Amino acid sequence: MLGNTYDGQICSAARALEIVGERWSLLILRNAIFGGMSRFSDFKRSLGISPNVLAKRLETFVQEGIMTNSKGPDSSGHLEYQLTDKGLGIMPVIIALREWGDRWEAPEGPPALLEHKGCGGRIVQRLHCKACESTPKMKEVVAKPTKAIAIYQLKTARKISTNGKRIQSRRNNLQSHSSFVTCALWLHFQQSVPQKEDIHGSRSSF
Repeated sequence: MLGNTYDGQICSAARALEIVGERWSLLILRNAIFGGMSRFSDFKRSLGISPNVLAKRLETFVQEGIMTNSKGPDSSGHLEYQLTDKGLGIMPVIIALREWGDRWEAPEGPPALLEHKGCGGRIVQRLHCKACESTPKMKEVVAKPTKAIAIYQLKTARKISTNGKRIQSRRNNLQSHSSFVTCALWLHFQQSVPQKEDIHGSRSSF
């Protein structure tokens, strides 16, 4: 089974994927943001997702501060999952994914459009430069490291070192256990093998 962490990657995109990059995660958030869904049953019915997977994803969202959960206003006692500001911050990500999908994976046209509730205009995303106020082309966008990368590199190295020690410790334990089992099997074999007397009257195994 593939893990859901990228310990060796010093990248905010990697950290975000650890939280919302698992299967169904973005679709759950899509339905919460654009469909106004908050109930477990609504998510399950609209997505056809298994209850255990849905429960796990919602639990992660609550733990990561993307959602809060509380009992609904009626007397049914069900939980409602509400987006936090951190959760609503995923909206531009989903809009960008929809625009990409509409362009490259929707040969019959977009299945839905995002509109401005106030005037009915279509919502689109554009790159924006804070310095010159222009809309740069894709090829003009580059990534440059910041001063913070040194801190993240140190934290990542420590984390990898700690995980490496844990893995080695587990391997050592497995090797010790394997040696113990081998020894036990050998003793059991020796005890179960028929014995015979040699010419001096002592007993030996075949």
